[in-house]
Amino acid sequence: MEFTMSEAKQTLKVLEQNCRLLRQQQVTFITALERTRENAHDRIKPVRTLAQVQNYLDNCCNNSTDKRVISLFLDVCNNLAGFCVKLDAMQSGTRSAGGILEQTMTLLSPTNDLSGLRAKYPHDVVNHLSCDEARNFYGGIVSLIPIVLDNVREAVARLEKVQPQQLEISDRRGAGQGSRQYSEDKAGGGSLTHNTGAQTNVSQADSSYKKKYNGETLKPAWRPAGRLYTT
Repeated sequence: MEFTMSEAKQTLKVLEQNCRLLRQQQVTFITALERTRENAHDRIKPVRTLAQVQNYLDNCCNNSTDKRVISLFLDVCNNLAGFCVKLDAMQSGTRSAGGILEQTMTLLSPTNDLSGLRAKYPHDVVNHLSCDEARNFYGGIVSLIPIVLDNVREAVARLEKVQPQQLEISDRRGAGQGSRQYSEDKAGGGSLTHNTGAQTNVSQADSSYKKKYNGETLKPAWRPAGRLYTT
């Protein structure tokens, strides 16, 4: 079933709410990562990938609060990735979003190295970390969702902008097909497949042409569909 722009905008609102909830719990999230990294004897390395966070949750998490907040983080990431897939299908091969969705899905890949990622102004998630945490351990992982959310918003805005153009192109294609069918039917002497009112109008027009031009039947001029532009 096709994902509509209305559904996309509603889904985006829900995702934004979940992201705000997670941002409010950043201290809890970092504390949970600290404990699980200690349990994993992995405190020397930075948190680099989503797969690493998933491993902490599955194998090193003994606290219910830690499990809850880490699960929330991973769920938000999974939902954002699923949303990107649906938005990508809406592009219909035109790359209407300008490649931003492909970049975002790469960021959300479980094995993508996030250690060098940093969310910048107006985002302040990195500023809420200590200097050591921001520089060495969690700057990338807390930057992921703000950056992805910005990308998703931009993708939705671009898709919404090009949708009226795509509808106009579709309408012009339909008009062109109708014109070609009319010409083919007249040239071949076949019956028109329009409704009764349309047939009557065409019949009257033909009669008028015959009277005006001494019985010579004129073929209606064929007009090609408008030029198509692909963004």
